[in-house]
Amino acid sequence: MTLTARLKNYLGLLSGLSLLLLTIPLHAQNALSGGESHPELVTLFKAWRAFENPPLKDGAPDYTQATFEKRWPEFQKLRAQLKGINRENWTVPQQVDWHIVWAEMNGYEFNQHVLKPWERDPAFYKSIWMSRSDVPAHEGPTHHAVTEVWQYDFPLSEANREKFLNSISIIPALNTQAKTNLTGNARDLWIAGIRDIETQVSDLTQLKTLPGVAEDSELATAIDQAMASTLELATWLKEEAPKKTGPSGIGKDQYTWYQQNVHLVPLTWEDEVMLLKRELARAWSSLKLEEHRNRNLPELDAANSPEAYDALAKKAAEELINFLETNEIVTVKDYFKPALDAHLGAFVPEATRNFFWITAHLDPKPLFSHFYHWFELARMDLEPQENTIRRGALLYNIFDSRNEGMATAVEEMFMQSGLYEQNPRAREIVYIMIAQRAARGLGSLYAHANEMTMEEAGTIHSEYTPRGWMKTEKELLIFEQHLYLRQPGYGTSYITGKYLVEEAMAAYAKMKESKGEDFKLSDFFDTLNSIGNIPIALGQWEMTGDGSHLKGINE
Repeated sequence: MTLTARLKNYLGLLSGLSLLLLTIPLHAQNALSGGESHPELVTLFKAWRAFENPPLKDGAPDYTQATFEKRWPEFQKLRAQLKGINRENWTVPQQVDWHIVWAEMNGYEFNQHVLKPWERDPAFYKSIWMSRSDVPAHEGPTHHAVTEVWQYDFPLSEANREKFLNSISIIPALNTQAKTNLTGNARDLWIAGIRDIETQVSDLTQLKTLPGVAEDSELATAIDQAMASTLELATWLKEEAPKKTGPSGIGKDQYTWYQQNVHLVPLTWEDEVMLLKRELARAWSSLKLEEHRNRNLPELDAANSPEAYDALAKKAAEELINFLETNEIVTVKDYFKPALDAHLGAFVPEATRNFFWITAHLDPKPLFSHFYHWFELARMDLEPQENTIRRGALLYNIFDSRNEGMATAVEEMFMQSGLYEQNPRAREIVYIMIAQRAARGLGSLYAHANEMTMEEAGTIHSEYTPRGWMKTEKELLIFEQHLYLRQPGYGTSYITGKYLVEEAMAAYAKMKESKGEDFKLSDFFDTLNSIGNIPIALGQWEMTGDGSHLKGINE
């Protein structure tokens, strides 16, 4: 079925869901997903996830065109099963779970027919990941056999050594396959992706310095072979680069379809342009008003030594945790403090500070507020969802509106709740961070519309970030715009997700008011946290029992 036909079907589905909502008592609609979902859906979800993991070719995941075509009928059967489930008497949490599986299947279809990262995106073949992402899974498309170095303790135990060796040994076969699969003509993705493959050479070199690795001849040989094949792939990519002349964006219509049907963001490309322009203007004007308000206060002084930064960061982390608990913003769990303390960062010389570490050396609390991410990951690790469908990371970065949106939203929400009463100058940093995210997201929208190249999109990102703070260190600029071109919607998710979190708060508050109940901020955050890392539009539906905001999708 074509994307257009599926789009029409979805309108009918949403109409049916609206009628369903009228027939389910509000208290049943509002029940949280504290336990397992509908058994029939859970069984299908497990079959779907097993299918989504591709078969092997020479020991590596098989992304060849022939294999995708061969497996397509099996995918269609799974999707038909999903559509055929009778959900007439399901609760809202169960309906939400159905939509999660539906969105993932849409993501598979979109990747196979439009995004095609294994064909268009050399960075897809990056295998070595030295550190954990601050969201549930790595940002952007990744293959199914990556080596998560951060998950291992060195020297390796016997069991982990075998696992690590097998993981490294996949790299040569995957790199060989890449040279067959990469037939796309997306110039910006191709050129920028070379950097990721070259970086892998450095990462592999670093592996040999870890305790016990160099002394293990079999493991050291496997790393050498992986390194040689990675160098060979990088050389081939450079040789092919002059032939790549095509656009890298997916176009406005495909972008809108993807946002609405995969990431469940009820906005169009045009809506997002307007929203990000609005946030950019609001952030700049608010910054200027803050600067005027603070004009007689001393400027913030940046930490100028490792000792000064460490003291500043430690103090900021303590202030943030105490603020959240004392002011009943969110239920502070025992794992919040260690989760944050592990990511306080370290002193960076002024000449090499990127945007985020410029802010952190002045006052780390705005950045540490964004590190709400680490509270959420600690929750996934220590208080995993009972619900199988929500327990792990959703595929295809479908979590972005929830996780990036929430992390961005709380920067301003914590500020408005009083976090900087003793340090008003830090409010300026919050607005600068909003402006930076709006600018970079706006550039990514134009890049996906093929109205700008990645470099031109980066110019908006750089020029519209206040105080020139995106002009100090170019690696961050390239990394971010490359990621956003690889993963449609990710660059905007910080601002669109923030908007959706604010909308969810408004809907939740209105529901409480209509029932004559008090709105408590901690209830709002705790409820969202209990729902899990799912698209915020679905979270709003589950919190309020009202899914009317979803009816705008695809209209």
